[in-house]
Amino acid sequence: GATGRAPSPCRWGEGRWGGRQRNHDPPGGGRARRPAGDGVDREFYEAARRHELVVQRCAKCGTFQFPAEWICHKCHAFEPAWTRLSGRGRIYSWERVWHAAHPALKDACPYLVVVVELEDAGGVRMVGNLVGDEMQNVEIDAPVEAVFEDHPEGHTLIQWRLAS
Repeated sequence: GATGRAPSPCRWGEGRWGGRQRNHDPPGGGRARRPAGDGVDREFYEAARRHELVVQRCAKCGTFQFPAEWICHKCHAFEPAWTRLSGRGRIYSWERVWHAAHPALKDACPYLVVVVELEDAGGVRMVGNLVGDEMQNVEIDAPVEAVFEDHPEGHTLIQWRLAS
């Protein structure tokens, strides 16, 4: 499929199912994974359920980071605090997915995955789906905004849509 510029090799953050995951399915099962949201990233998932986008910001040096960690990536202080963001960013990279990576996604193909650089988080990037027409034209640097996708099981995924 078509691809935008290559993302940084580290700090991918949130994926199709929302970052750190725990597989609740039996081996070979057909259900999708759900976010665990029970450790250092709990506040991220709680904020998503409130339809808020948050990332950590070190109280000592001010560095933003995602995914969540117990320690600052830059100064190594144990002071990461959660900061609410606007939910806006720009497409850094993208891919149109044609082959399901999990049996539960078999009927979803094709779909669009984007790496979004958040506009108010010091270069932090997140991965998610670009909602809308799966065959839409996607451009690097296009503005996007967060969309909160509630699921009946009680979790909320952060997806992205082109901003108008």
